[in-house]
Amino acid sequence: MHRRGATAALAALFLLPACSGNGLTAAGRSDVKAQTITVVITSSNGAHHFQVEIAKTEQEQQRGLMFRTDIPRDGGMLFAPYPPSGPPAEARFWMKNTPTPLDIIFIRRDGSIAHIAENTTPFSEASVESGEPVAAVLELRGGRTAELGIAEDDMVHWPGRASR
Repeated sequence: MHRRGATAALAALFLLPACSGNGLTAAGRSDVKAQTITVVITSSNGAHHFQVEIAKTEQEQQRGLMFRTDIPRDGGMLFAPYPPSGPPAEARFWMKNTPTPLDIIFIRRDGSIAHIAENTTPFSEASVESGEPVAAVLELRGGRTAELGIAEDDMVHWPGRASR
């Protein structure tokens, strides 16, 4: 009887991490809906509106859009501020565990686009770099920037954007 109780207690210990409430499923996907905001990119051919999730914390930014196949046409994720603490820094992203091509938009402190990495390769572990210090990064569905004529030096606006 005592042995059976010890076995049950040991089994319960192994189940605890699965019930920890960290918001991740066994595959690493988030089961918690992130806050969404409207991001507007002003380009030479008008204003383009996107409803994006916002990743503010280091944990949210590390997870990003990994494992996601449900990115809406005018959706994505804003990493702001980037990095989560400290001044703007050069950004290095990768597509590990990301099955959907993305356009990665690197944004300067003043809101202007520093660099766009278009249609990044799904699952690639190659580094995608900003080339200069940035204050935010926006990920959109692959191909959207070319489709809409969004280019470097266009302006990106969102609620609460402040220079730092």
